Amino acid sequence: MNIVNPATEEIITTVKEDDSKSLSHKRNLLKMGQKNWAAKTLQERRAVIAKFYELLGVEREQLAAVLTSEVGKPLQQSRNEINGARNRISWMLDHVEQYLSDEQVTDADGLKEQVSYEPLGVICNISAWNYPYLVGVNVFIPALLAGNAVMYKPSEYATLTGQEIDRLLKQAGLPEDVFKMAIGGKETGEHLLDMNFDGYFFTGSYKTGKHIYERVAPKMVPCQLELGGKDPLYVADDVKDINAVAAATADGAFYNNGQSCCAVERIYVHEKVYDDYIAAFVNEVKSWKMGPPTQDGVYIGALTRKEQLDVLERQVKEAQENGAVLLAGGKRIAGQGYYFEPTVLTQVTNHMKLMQEESFGPIIGIMKVNDDAEATYLMQDTAYGLTASVYSASMERAKQILKQIDSGTGYWNCCDRVSAGLPWSGRRHSGIGSTLSHQGLRAFTKTKAWHLKS
Repeated sequence: MNIVNPATEEIITTVKEDDSKSLSHKRNLLKMGQKNWAAKTLQERRAVIAKFYELLGVEREQLAAVLTSEVGKPLQQSRNEINGARNRISWMLDHVEQYLSDEQVTDADGLKEQVSYEPLGVICNISAWNYPYLVGVNVFIPALLAGNAVMYKPSEYATLTGQEIDRLLKQAGLPEDVFKMAIGGKETGEHLLDMNFDGYFFTGSYKTGKHIYERVAPKMVPCQLELGGKDPLYVADDVKDINAVAAATADGAFYNNGQSCCAVERIYVHEKVYDDYIAAFVNEVKSWKMGPPTQDGVYIGALTRKEQLDVLERQVKEAQENGAVLLAGGKRIAGQGYYFEPTVLTQVTNHMKLMQEESFGPIIGIMKVNDDAEATYLMQDTAYGLTASVYSASMERAKQILKQIDSGTGYWNCCDRVSAGLPWSGRRHSGIGSTLSHQGLRAFTKTKAWHLKS
């Protein structure tokens, strides 16, 4: 399998893909290694992960360079991702004992009732390419802390980063047979679905997640899916600083080239502030530097996947054919690399593909609305349910709108952010289950109830 630099289209290296035989061998090793890992104390497992946390900081520059080379994001954004992953790990290290230790429920009249949290066993983590460190640590870190062994399949577009993660975990002291990589693309993933694991944890698209869910269902094991979104944002008429709001929301739409499940994908703006907002938003977008992701100051680098260029072009074309107005961008950049101009379209309608299908690229549709009721109605018009945002001077006004939106996360005066202490969950086509928070730590365990009578 060739590993290609999306910014130059050059082959970085070639790696050998796993087949069913090599994966079965790794699965058997994990099954044996898990028992010894689970037998260690929580404090011993925690110490290994703490060392991994330290190594991510020590080797950040090298890790960021590798990440940028295979996914195309600007180097500073790669550094930011590694820093963010370390912040999440830090929270887990600080709270793992609180949430995974045995719980005392009752102790009276000679009867003790307790709850213990046992590891699932050997879990399969099929991960994503857009934020391989962030979405990775959401799964394999709490899984390892809980005493599980992990078969980790990084996306084929983030294989080298997966190898760096594997190397640093082993360098931190993780036993060899507790974490194994599955290298390859779709075929490798299908082999994993054919095998027996004690849980499946996937991050990626709705289409692939649905396929995995259907394949795994007969196994009767946990299957958690962190999928995409068509995340809406509403700018109310009482915002105080329209320029600041435009800059913040533009960043929420275009950071990491818009390749984020929680990136802002639809914007609705109250008619009273619409013109000022559009002017400020377009001005912000046009101020960004686009170019090679290793160049200082670049905000828009290369897209990771060449195929996405076609998706974006089709969305722009279909929108314009139906009356949308192009204010910025709109096309791929000629030459080497997978570059697409940051694109802003107005006079859009909710039936356009741009406003219904996940874009996963540097493109946004902005629509004028009459009032909160219209904004709320349009925000709900989606099959997804990951995040929703409202910018307003009033928290109560924002919460009243967000309570009506069937999404896992609601933002007031912010967007496109994740907190380790809060559950990260989607609804409907955006997924099943939660990572992060106490729910994310316990997602990799099975509970046992104890009735102890003296």
